[in-house]
Amino acid sequence: MGDLKTALFSAEDFRLRVAIDRGPHEDFDYGDHSFNPGHPRVAEPRQLRDAAVLIPVVDHGTEATVILTKRAEKLTSHSGQVAFPGGRIDPTDVSPEAAALREAQEEIGLDASHVEIIGRMPDYVSGSGYRIAPVLSIVRPGFKLSINEHEVDAAFEVPLRFLMDPANHTQNSREFNKQLWVFYDMPYGDQRIWGVTAGIIRTLYERLYL
Repeated sequence: MGDLKTALFSAEDFRLRVAIDRGPHEDFDYGDHSFNPGHPRVAEPRQLRDAAVLIPVVDHGTEATVILTKRAEKLTSHSGQVAFPGGRIDPTDVSPEAAALREAQEEIGLDASHVEIIGRMPDYVSGSGYRIAPVLSIVRPGFKLSINEHEVDAAFEVPLRFLMDPANHTQNSREFNKQLWVFYDMPYGDQRIWGVTAGIIRTLYERLYL
């Protein structure tokens, strides 16, 4: 897959893989439930809240990186967890893409003028009740981030090569409602990428790099 002259983990190769991605979008459900079939947390019908995240692949030539954030420790929900920039889709957002760009601007000051939207993954349903639209993008270098300390403690870049290496995708579990809840775990340096974020990364790997 991809042009032989294009480095495997470059932003340009990523663009090519997204362009020829023809996997199921409508009839296949991606989400935490795919790792936890029949778990009571996801087995019952529920009202899902719509959200969007930006997957920002930074064009650094042959070795692209992905921007991730560490959510503020003072938040009441998912505090301190590593996440993509993103959040709920507001009624004023014209599309998931617009919501993802708005949230990236609000959370880390990533200006939309540096971001090229190139596609979207199928929605990912989280165990916490969100239907998340992962918006795929390429970010032109030269941007300056401005961290919103009310929402984010830090923003950092992780090599795309690391995230798309299945050797770094470990399945872990913890007890939830007296049953094991399975999730992916991808420690990187002093950061722990796990849960929904790791699940989206794993889905991206399975669709584009497997």
